Amino acid sequence: MKTLRQDHARKVRDGIFFLVMGGLSSSFILLIVLLLIADITFTSFAEFRTALSKPEIQSAFKLTMASCTIAAIMSVWVATPLGYILSRYRFIGHRLIDTIVDIPIVLPPLVLGLSLLILFHQPFPFSNWTGKGFILDEFLRETLNFPVSLSWPAVILAQFTVSCAFAVRTMRVTFDQIDPRAENVARTLGCSRAEAFLRIALPQATRGMITAGTIAWARALGEFGPILVFAGSTRFRTEVLSTSVFLELSIGQLDAAVAVSLLMVAMAVIVLVILRAIGAGLNG
Repeated sequence: MKTLRQDHARKVRDGIFFLVMGGLSSSFILLIVLLLIADITFTSFAEFRTALSKPEIQSAFKLTMASCTIAAIMSVWVATPLGYILSRYRFIGHRLIDTIVDIPIVLPPLVLGLSLLILFHQPFPFSNWTGKGFILDEFLRETLNFPVSLSWPAVILAQFTVSCAFAVRTMRVTFDQIDPRAENVARTLGCSRAEAFLRIALPQATRGMITAGTIAWARALGEFGPILVFAGSTRFRTEVLSTSVFLELSIGQLDAAVAVSLLMVAMAVIVLVILRAIGAGLNG
């Protein structure tokens, strides 16, 4: 009899536990679902198609796809060695570098965009060939004919600055989860550090690289503040989908803003599903 009462009491406690945990978890899921339903029901398919047929939004879509992809590739390219170094080695300044990597994550987006703008337009204390203070944007514009600020490279740089920080965190966790003993054995058999990294560690980190690329791409897609400050929001030049929402709202085109928002949601979902399926296939 006592055992039955204990079992019943345990089942009641378990039921309360799952009720509380499920309630807290479902509240966030419900919020996201309600947000999507609100956006979908706000506009019709005809209004959605009309908004996306605008030449400026189509141009923004193309620039968004190109810039997000380039920023994600650059992020993985940088995050893989940096994440490996932070994971495998301890050196003077390790904690400082680890902290610096997180700065773009915690820094307010507008501050990050302003910092990029200052970096490229602030005269440095030493002189260039003209005798004036060295200004990075003028140097790139005059010598390489490659302007950065207020042009499409600024979009990519702003996206990369933020998305790379998330990619570095992902790659560090990836290498933390890979046992370094196989690399040490390879080195005892005559491999250099580079060969051990390329032949042992890097193949095992493939899924992490895909995850890092996914996170970087999605983060670049939603970037707004740094792009607005550093690249501007000029139609057919530096406008991406995130700034399209802002521009459409600023002129009172709420239907177009919602349509662009839904397009961004669809793009993010499609990319996440495809890349996660690739990652699952590689892992399976």
